[in-house]
Amino acid sequence: MIGVEIKKSYEEINSKIREGKAVVVTAEEMPKIVESEGIDGAFRKVDVVTTGTFGTMCSSGAFINIGHTRPRMKASKIWLNNVEAYGGIGAVDCYIGATQVQENDPLNMVHPGTFKYGGGHVIEDLIARKKIRLRAAGYGTDCYPLREFESTITIDDLRNAIMFNPRNSYQNYNCAVNMSEKTIYTYMGILKPDMANASYSSAGQLSPLLNDPYYWTIGAGTRIFLCGAAGSVAWHGTQHAPECKRGRNGIPAEGGGTLAVVGNMKEMDPRFVRGASFTGYGCSIMIGIGIPIPILNRDLAFYTGRSDRDLVCPVVDYGIDYPSGTGTPLGEVSYAELKSGLIEFKGRTVETAPLSSYPMAREIANTLKDWIMRGFTIGVPQSALPTVPRGKNDETR
Repeated sequence: MIGVEIKKSYEEINSKIREGKAVVVTAEEMPKIVESEGIDGAFRKVDVVTTGTFGTMCSSGAFINIGHTRPRMKASKIWLNNVEAYGGIGAVDCYIGATQVQENDPLNMVHPGTFKYGGGHVIEDLIARKKIRLRAAGYGTDCYPLREFESTITIDDLRNAIMFNPRNSYQNYNCAVNMSEKTIYTYMGILKPDMANASYSSAGQLSPLLNDPYYWTIGAGTRIFLCGAAGSVAWHGTQHAPECKRGRNGIPAEGGGTLAVVGNMKEMDPRFVRGASFTGYGCSIMIGIGIPIPILNRDLAFYTGRSDRDLVCPVVDYGIDYPSGTGTPLGEVSYAELKSGLIEFKGRTVETAPLSSYPMAREIANTLKDWIMRGFTIGVPQSALPTVPRGKNDETR
């Protein structure tokens, strides 16, 4: 494996950024540099590699403080555009989740349901500074006597609007197919019977955690691009699984790590966040995340130099195996194959479609690159993400 004797420091790289001398490239550009100049040459040349992803990330939401009313109230229930937010936090604090649906939505009573509006749409509308109907209810106390409150607000009327997403930026994810005999409606989209189509959800070579597979540079305190604003990694995300199966190159060949991220919604750009509706499944949100990878050693030059042909994901049956929690992946495919639009799998030619946007991921990586070239420095992680020793769970295929 590539050695790590020669290193750069965060201080060196940030000093070069402040002086306007840092060499910054995207994770789409880095494989060509590694191919032409080798690992050592790429390590010496490049200081930072930027990544990006824009896709559906269900475990997302926002802490909202609506500000005190007159008279004051303890708002135990809060609705934003008729989408309930969890009020059991404080007097006028709440948390709205991306997958919460509007009150009285018919759900899947008429199958498949359309799920036209939910928490993710509220978050998008807030960031876009659209008017939102706020309704709150409380049971009344001596210090908080008001029991009902209604108003039309925008994000600028809120005391705080803090995006906090417990699980974003999956390191890798499944390619979904349907081996059953009926069409199914899933969070991976509509899957036709008898493996007639396949869907996947990753930016591949641009995906943040695939470029730092052991989380050497990504931890609590890492500065990131979050929906068009500067945000940060808060902790490892829920379902973080660094002990996942890894290929012989050390890169996860299945789900792997996740991130919890935080940022100020008042600074975000609605272009990089979208409420989402999945027919027959529910509401969600599309989130744009970009993470800079400082090239501290030659190993990081190696990993950021991997292209889509080096990265694989598992093909999973969502018709029978996934909902029942049984079975193993049917096989693996590379992101180069998936992005071609067709995969050859088990003697079949299967059409593929992404649930994430590669053009948007590219735009995020390029935007972050521009930020850094204009002085956006690299945040030093203050707490490392849980990981495994390099080599553990790696295949020897």
